[in-house]
Amino acid sequence: MSQVVLDIPDDALSALGSSPENVGEELRLAAAVKLYELKRISSGAAARLAGIPRVAFLSRLAEYGVDAFDLSEEDLKRETRPG
Repeated sequence: MSQVVLDIPDDALSALGSSPENVGEELRLAAAVKLYELKRISSGAAARLAGIPRVAFLSRLAEYGVDAFDLSEEDLKRETRPG
C-alpha cells in the first residue's frame, strides 16, 4: 500500500475541530467521493480509498449530495426492461 502525506496548516486543522487522524479519514472520504462523482474511479475503488465497505460508501454519498447511481433515463429504461 502506498502512503501520501499532506501538510495541513494548524488553523485549517483547528477550523475542522477534529484530531489529525479524524481529519485524515474525512479527507480520504471526501477525495473518494469527489473522484467517484467525476467518474475517475468506480464505487469499489472509491470505497477502498475511503477505507470503508462499498455499501457504507454508497450510503455516505448522500451526505455529499452525490447520487449513488447515476443512470440516464435511457439507461434506466434498459436496466428495468423485462427480459
